[in-house]
Amino acid sequence: MDGVSFTLRQGETLGLVGESGSGKTTTCLSIVGLLPRAGRIVGGRVLFEGEDLTRKSQRELRRIRGRRIAVILQDPMASLNPLFTIFRQVAEPAFFHQHLRGRTLRERVQGLLRAVRIPSPEWRMREYPHQMSGGMRQRIVGAIALAGGPRLVIADEPTTNLDVTIQAQYLDLLKDIQRETGVALIFVTHNLGIVAKMCDRVAVMYAGKIVEQAPVRELFDDPKHPYTRALLGSMPKLGNKEPLYSIRGQPPNLAHLPAGCAFHPRCPDVMPRCTSDEPRDFVLGDGSVARCWLLDDVLTRS
Repeated sequence: MDGVSFTLRQGETLGLVGESGSGKTTTCLSIVGLLPRAGRIVGGRVLFEGEDLTRKSQRELRRIRGRRIAVILQDPMASLNPLFTIFRQVAEPAFFHQHLRGRTLRERVQGLLRAVRIPSPEWRMREYPHQMSGGMRQRIVGAIALAGGPRLVIADEPTTNLDVTIQAQYLDLLKDIQRETGVALIFVTHNLGIVAKMCDRVAVMYAGKIVEQAPVRELFDDPKHPYTRALLGSMPKLGNKEPLYSIRGQPPNLAHLPAGCAFHPRCPDVMPRCTSDEPRDFVLGDGSVARCWLLDDVLTRS
């Protein structure tokens, strides 16, 4: 990751998009201090409600994770323990972070399961993950994320394993919960259709950097970076009989990035300076920010 910077406000949804390996999940894990052992933060800050999370110890971060920041991972079966009942797993954040006990805790779990539309929660909470459908398991993971009363939820491709119908229901559920609680949401996905439905702003990542950031409407109506245009061009379109567009080449090896703009070996609009000079951020009047030398020419002419 290099120079990643964005701001998220209360009740807002930020979409992180890009190809696999672009740095979306690593960005999210960096926020909550869950990088793998080989990874570390060597500079910069992660400011959350005025506090720099990079200066927190693991003990302090454990009091933040689940209580103030929650994470929904893309595979619910990797998040749920097959040996524990649904009640125990949903109750754990409320038990530790909100100090609920006994009947109050049981009512809290039932309320959370009801909020994520699990039928008959008083019975379902006695069951185990293998007794649930994929859609129900994903909703239960969402209930666990909400159990501690977080201010921010990071959802890392939470609809990957869901069919289209269940996916739509789950996204509507997340929006309803967000309206009711005011929680902020970082939504990581490959699906640009979900971005259009869910997000207020979008950050497009490539090779460990944010190459474009814009309000969702502006990004879809007038993408500035060639990589963003390529991603949008790769989306299947109803009724289109032409071959599906694909971005040529492969994402670069992050240990051996090319000189200049990392996207230049794959870019259809590459210029000589792209191969030697790394582009800076260009701030545009519509609230967009993009890293591309094409914008330097556009702004100079204007």
